Amino acid sequence: MTQKNETPILILSLIITAAILGGGYWYFTQKNQGNVTTNNSGTKTQTTTNNQSTLSTGNELLISSDSTPQKKAGITAFKEGNYSEAIAQFKTSLQLEANDPETLIYLNNAKAAMNNPIKIAVVVPIGANLNIAKEILRGVAQVQEKVNQAGGIKGNLLQIAIVNDNNNPEIAAEVAQKLVNDKSILGVVGHNSSDATLGAGPVYQNGQLVMISPTSDAKKISTLGDYVFRTVPSIRFQADQLSRYLINTAKKSNVAICFDSSAEYSLSLKEEFTSAIFADGGKVIEINCDLADKSLNPLNKVSQAIEQGADSLLLIPTVNNIKAAIGVAQANQNRLLLLGSSALYTFETLKEGQKTVERMVLAVPWHPEAVGGNGFIAQARQLWGGDVNWRTAAAYDATMAIVAAVEEGNSDRQSIQNALSNGNFSVQGAANEVKFLPSGDRNGGSILITIVPGSKSRTGFDFVPLK
Repeated sequence: MTQKNETPILILSLIITAAILGGGYWYFTQKNQGNVTTNNSGTKTQTTTNNQSTLSTGNELLISSDSTPQKKAGITAFKEGNYSEAIAQFKTSLQLEANDPETLIYLNNAKAAMNNPIKIAVVVPIGANLNIAKEILRGVAQVQEKVNQAGGIKGNLLQIAIVNDNNNPEIAAEVAQKLVNDKSILGVVGHNSSDATLGAGPVYQNGQLVMISPTSDAKKISTLGDYVFRTVPSIRFQADQLSRYLINTAKKSNVAICFDSSAEYSLSLKEEFTSAIFADGGKVIEINCDLADKSLNPLNKVSQAIEQGADSLLLIPTVNNIKAAIGVAQANQNRLLLLGSSALYTFETLKEGQKTVERMVLAVPWHPEAVGGNGFIAQARQLWGGDVNWRTAAAYDATMAIVAAVEEGNSDRQSIQNALSNGNFSVQGAANEVKFLPSGDRNGGSILITIVPGSKSRTGFDFVPLK
């Protein structure tokens, strides 16, 4: 064959090869677009395409970072209805990844599948903040393990549906509608962020399905209706405790505030704290430090606060912009006394903040060292290999409340709401009894903790109760 004849054939071959490679690349990228995201801790987690929610009782892998071959095999068996095989695989996976709450929930779900289970849901931000999602799931999983080992509720085992809402208010509302429409769901633990709860709350109220948030503390949540509850104390208690500590203990009186203008919870605490500090004789130094502002210059804001006479600084981030708050702490270099909201009770705060967050004081609902030894703490250490934080405790309390409400009446949504709304309702929680005010708020207060050098967290610093 001549070179003249070979040239067109060679060009055609190159074109076909490029088309195949390009098509393959397009398929791969489109297929995986939206399936992997990175949370605040840098961990890759599986979410769903187009940021939509996923509900799973054991048929889907929602937390891929803890996946083992045995966990994946268990999910496959669960999906096929082979529950004995699923149980065996999930048990083996837990021996390899004992700290994985998703697998423990799926294991108990498989055991409950053939027993006409009582079913509730938990909504967590797997794609938005995996660590916080796990903290909440551990509290729910701990109740399920406890209840099912004791024979269930009126002879029926408890089954948990896990749902991801990414802390997105729009997705949260869609999730809420799906759960309302699923008549097998008797109650919901969630949502995490106040904005997600505010997005979903009206749907639960209209659909007459009880929702108990373990972590949302915006003031407006109290107005959503009589099907919406929460096991986190009122944000007013946090504000009062921080203010009184600042004025009476630290002997400071001029405080600047860094907050998140896009988050209802942050605005609520800023408002409540401002009222409390004025009532206690202090003053707020206005520096317009907005943690939601991508152009925020932390060093400038700290310098401005000091120039205007501030002697302390309150940080109120959301869980999605903790890094911005840590940036302010790092710019502060321990010049102003730091106060913080419960959102800062995270591993990230200790790991990234280090000495710049030392001695910062936070108002939180719970700490393991602030309560005496009890069954919750002992079981948590046995299940998870160490101490848990307030989100796990609050999720445990929310799940225990739903379980107790089911035990008190009939296994239907209206009976659960009636039980929780009864002024005499109470159930033992992680520390104290869980009781609700007529507003649906937790009847209880907060505690103060601080950050000191320590080894428990393996960051060099620990959260401890303030002496």
